[in-house]
Amino acid sequence: MAVSKSTNTYNRQNWEDSDFPILCQTCLGDNPYIRMTKEKYGKECKICSRPFTVFRWCPGSRMRFKKTEICQTCSKLKNVCQTCLLDLEYGLPIQVRDAALKIQDDLPRNEVNKEYYIQNLDSQMSKVDPTQPSNSALKSKGASDLLVRLARTAPYYKRNRPHVCSFWVKGECRRGEECPYRHEKPTDPDDPLADQNIKDRYYGVNDPVAEKLMRRAAAMPALPPPEDRTVTTLYIGNLPENITEDELKGHFYQYGEIRCLTLVPRAQCAFVQYTTRSAAEHAAEKTFNRLVIGGKRLTIKWGKSQGRQGANEKNETAPVLEPVPGLPGTLPPPPPAFLHPFPPQMPPPPSRPNDFFNLQHYTGPGWGWAAGAPAGLHYPSQDPARLGAHAHASAPQP
Repeated sequence: MAVSKSTNTYNRQNWEDSDFPILCQTCLGDNPYIRMTKEKYGKECKICSRPFTVFRWCPGSRMRFKKTEICQTCSKLKNVCQTCLLDLEYGLPIQVRDAALKIQDDLPRNEVNKEYYIQNLDSQMSKVDPTQPSNSALKSKGASDLLVRLARTAPYYKRNRPHVCSFWVKGECRRGEECPYRHEKPTDPDDPLADQNIKDRYYGVNDPVAEKLMRRAAAMPALPPPEDRTVTTLYIGNLPENITEDELKGHFYQYGEIRCLTLVPRAQCAFVQYTTRSAAEHAAEKTFNRLVIGGKRLTIKWGKSQGRQGANEKNETAPVLEPVPGLPGTLPPPPPAFLHPFPPQMPPPPSRPNDFFNLQHYTGPGWGWAAGAPAGLHYPSQDPARLGAHAHASAPQP
């Protein structure tokens, strides 16, 4: 058991005893059958210096062992994980969360004032729901747009990887694949992320991870509306597999009246068309890079204008291809007699051969007959001009 020089060493009533830690999903790991070791009053809290119950476990295969670093009282005060000290709801550092919600930190820094503050806080938390954060500011504040955009939608198990093997960096590691540490090149020692302090993260000051996230939030892209005012359709991508049309309509109907919703399960996308342009702009503003359904962040884009899309396709010229050697050329155009089986000045012949009461009326160069030719049924395919000299000898007789 750790020995403390503060008044908590002699006041055992303030020591914390718990049956299970307060952890986030990332630190807990993906193994549902996790095994933990419990050490009663094993260490001092790194914030309030009170002895508390320490838990130690391995979050998964090829992961490093983790343990609780702060007591549950300090964890409930900030609503953070006892191990990584990140917010339990958003998975973000305290500095980012407090800046987004505009929360002022009033926790005393002096050791004597801190012990008195923690003792009063313990007595208050014993009368309220232990599953809720003790900070009243976190209860009253709602979700911020910045927190929704930066929040993690899934656990980040890569954070549980082992540390870099220092012997491998020096070329002296002889364990090979049995080494429990990573055989990778370490990061730059001048990188600010390599120098992190647990107290700075808890108090929300000078946290390099928080500063990196704030810079990322400032550089996030926006979704400008298209110039065509007739576009009222939004493209919704990265949908969960089992989502239904009614569930999707329930998320987007709150922004305005929907004209139609088309769900494409194979492509895991949908198209939502609003009746007005203002409703579509309001939906795009509220859901772009913020809407999470089934643990997946949806992709929001504006639909394309049909008129502009058709104009672009018309303006696009077909690529000029080189001719393939060995292929025949283009066919010659058909003769004029084939294109015009009936002369434009002549009416078509009767449908029955017996109705040829005036055969001279249908004779002419367009029919291939000479004036005064014997009467008989004649087809354009039997034109002597097309069949040649052999056609006169085999012409049908009346």
